[in-house]
Amino acid sequence: MKTERRPLPTLSMYRITARLFTHVEASVSNSFEEEGIRLVQRGVTRFGYDLAQNIAVRASEEGEAHVLSDYIPKEVEKKKLDLNEATVYSQMAKLFGQVAKVVVDHYGEEGKDVVREGVRTFGESRGKGIRERAAHLGLDNTIENYLSNYDMARSELFEMETIHKPEVIEQTFTVCPFGQQWADDDMAEYGILYCEMIDPSIAKGYNNDFDVDHDRYVLKDGVCEFKFKLKK
Repeated sequence: MKTERRPLPTLSMYRITARLFTHVEASVSNSFEEEGIRLVQRGVTRFGYDLAQNIAVRASEEGEAHVLSDYIPKEVEKKKLDLNEATVYSQMAKLFGQVAKVVVDHYGEEGKDVVREGVRTFGESRGKGIRERAAHLGLDNTIENYLSNYDMARSELFEMETIHKPEVIEQTFTVCPFGQQWADDDMAEYGILYCEMIDPSIAKGYNNDFDVDHDRYVLKDGVCEFKFKLKK
């Protein structure tokens, strides 16, 4: 008797946050070496060691390999904070924003490109994971199997509409907790670096023939509009 495979569990925001940090840190440290490492350390310090430790501990316990712990002093107590869902999403935005800010403020446009590169590799790693999630169920990496095997749970903190058409998925987001946090913190200049790269990169990691049109952003236009295209 053939056993039906169950979908793999989605990644927690702790794992996703630690992985994003790890990719951005790699891009910054590879590009700017010791000065880049000092800047990343400054960003983590501004974010807060207690919050960073909470993310690092939880991500490690869930099996995520990351470097966030390397930027936290050893004397900081390892403890779990009882946080609600909205707080965890806001923390990812805040940690990314603080690291991006110190890099961009120091290196300008070159810094922006380096942060974008970190988001790109992060996104592609997640896309490959989504492809593996589909393959686990015996499914190909087609457009029909993309969102149904997504690696991040669809939180009610996002407000969106999704329309499936032949060879195209159209999505419109009117509320995004990441964008809202960057707007609240006056960090839109840094948060947009994530927004510009993330969805096209995830899609490319899932299937290299995926194209994503993303011309409008919550941080700029009050709405995010996507068209995911993959010809059969």
